[in-house]
Amino acid sequence: MADELLAWRDRFPTLARGPYFAAHTLGPMPDSAPAALARFAEEWAEQGVVAWYGWMEQLQAVAALLEGLLGAPAGTVALGPNVSVLAGQVLSCLDWDGPRDRLVTTDLEFTTCDYLYRAQETLGAKVELVPSHNLTVDEQRLVEAVDERTALVAVTHVAFRSSALLDVVPVVERAHQVGALVLLDTYQSAGTVPVDLDALGVDLAVGGSVKWLLGGPGTGYLYARPGVAERLSPRLVGWFGHDAPFTFEPAPIRFAAGAARFATGTPNVPAHVMAAEGYRILAEVGVEAIRAKSLRQTARLLDGFLAQGAVVRGPADVHRRGGSVVVDFEGAARATEELVERGYTCDYRPGAGLRLGPHFYTSDEEIDAAVAEVASIRSGG
Repeated sequence: MADELLAWRDRFPTLARGPYFAAHTLGPMPDSAPAALARFAEEWAEQGVVAWYGWMEQLQAVAALLEGLLGAPAGTVALGPNVSVLAGQVLSCLDWDGPRDRLVTTDLEFTTCDYLYRAQETLGAKVELVPSHNLTVDEQRLVEAVDERTALVAVTHVAFRSSALLDVVPVVERAHQVGALVLLDTYQSAGTVPVDLDALGVDLAVGGSVKWLLGGPGTGYLYARPGVAERLSPRLVGWFGHDAPFTFEPAPIRFAAGAARFATGTPNVPAHVMAAEGYRILAEVGVEAIRAKSLRQTARLLDGFLAQGAVVRGPADVHRRGGSVVVDFEGAARATEELVERGYTCDYRPGAGLRLGPHFYTSDEEIDAAVAEVASIRSGG
């Protein structure tokens, strides 16, 4: 049966180098990205400051593309530089001196978020880190950790070390039952796992362009559920978060409606218009189709590595995983280096193992070849 998704393979020049299994860390560049950057440069050169009028419209269009990919209503996504800033803005809205002084999270968060959440302890927050087993969080244990003193539940949708997929629904239900907010990190899910933020009911979500969304570095996003943003007043603010930034009103800031209040300073226009090229391709391909192929290919990888006696990090059930496969075995770090030397772009994470992230442009032949190469390396070939 023909793989129809391979029709987009030629859109990524990077794939000419060889099998690319690193969408979980840096997605390959779409072939239209250089033209998008050239258009930005031309607009800047020809129009100068007048270019801002067109750029503002382009930024709105980029946010709308993300809203379509994330199942988010119009006006609920704001663009930013990265998750460090955007998640930091969310945290800046909270007061840890009151009766709600608890932040519930897990030991599987990406380091940026881990640093941010633990830093709240210096402001009086009591951070509870729900432990994982085999780099997978037990949702029931997470639910039980949420109580009436909880202000925020901040969790990752797909763990970067294991690709374990969190069932968010019971967590959201419990958090809302006790009046807590839920912040979901969708960096490792958006673009390979269907994400419907409206249906999930999360209050806030963050992520970015670097990985499965194929947008390159420089674009982060923050989602705020309708009605939630108006209840939040970030202390980390910028002039673009004002309701009318070009009026240059003095403080106090008059916040923009909805998620737009989380815009900070002058936006990184070239990064955002470049990122849109990846978003457009994903919208064309369709995340549901991407997920169907991902389930099939991750199962193929897992079967191959289990046959070699490797340890699978995260759930063995592919439906409880994101788009990457993480396996460990004696010498996995060195085997990863050898794989890269042989032309297979992949990576290794300490405490986890070899990470392979196929995407919709990956062929089944590349899947089988990667498994065979690892077997050859492990046997001294």
